[in-house]
Amino acid sequence: MNKILSSKFSITALSAAAALTLSACGSDSEETAEETASAWDEIQEQGTLTVATSGTLYPTSYREEGTDELTGFEVEVVREMAERLELEIEFSEMGFDEMMTSVQTGQVDIAANDIEINEDRKEKFVFSTPFKYSYGTAIVREGDLSGIETLEDLEGKKAAGASTSVYMETARSYGAEEVTYDNATNETYLRDVAIGRTDVILNDYYLQTLAIEAFPELEIVIHPTIKYRPSEGGMVMNKGNDELVENVNNAIDEMLEDGTIAELSAEFFDGADVTQPIEIEE
Repeated sequence: MNKILSSKFSITALSAAAALTLSACGSDSEETAEETASAWDEIQEQGTLTVATSGTLYPTSYREEGTDELTGFEVEVVREMAERLELEIEFSEMGFDEMMTSVQTGQVDIAANDIEINEDRKEKFVFSTPFKYSYGTAIVREGDLSGIETLEDLEGKKAAGASTSVYMETARSYGAEEVTYDNATNETYLRDVAIGRTDVILNDYYLQTLAIEAFPELEIVIHPTIKYRPSEGGMVMNKGNDELVENVNNAIDEMLEDGTIAELSAEFFDGADVTQPIEIEE
């Protein structure tokens, strides 16, 4: 009798232990599942994609005069992309350096602000499929071209721009003195060149051309002979967010294929198709 009770007790104890073990395993499994939830899982759960942009870079990301509505080439590419992914968009406006940090720390999912793809950035971030191609130009004073004939003449000149941009890297490499701004508007940059506070702005051809057209009263021009660094640009995401990158790229590839991005390009870049690669003689 005692042996039977002892056996029954042992079986009961083992069953209870097994139940506890299974329960613990289940708990561990649930915790592990929660810990391994991807950035894409969280985005889908919230139904919102957070995107860093400047809101001051015409015509890529700016506020429509008279309406204060955020728009621009890349802003609208992002909106269309999000719609295809069945997500809402939450834009966060900030300076260039801050947006890259915000992507890296996970404060935002994507940065979209005419960001050029280069090897240094690819070491820290993941880029989407490229959808904008251009090359570098220089804005200078109209009367004397700011005393600049070639890039070698940048030495000692004051170059305006974001400190970590590829264009400022180019300016520094030629010995220019950098003048940086905290998410300033195009007008501030351009007016400072016109009045001599700075001498040159190195930046993307399409952005520079349209920026000058927006302020015809300023005596500044695109330098007639300086062309350099063919470039390609895309959206920036954090490394390790593989599902997010895959879904973003699927949407962008689809938009390139059906002509949606080319149509947006024509709307914001005065009829130009920036989705086509460019070759220049350097």
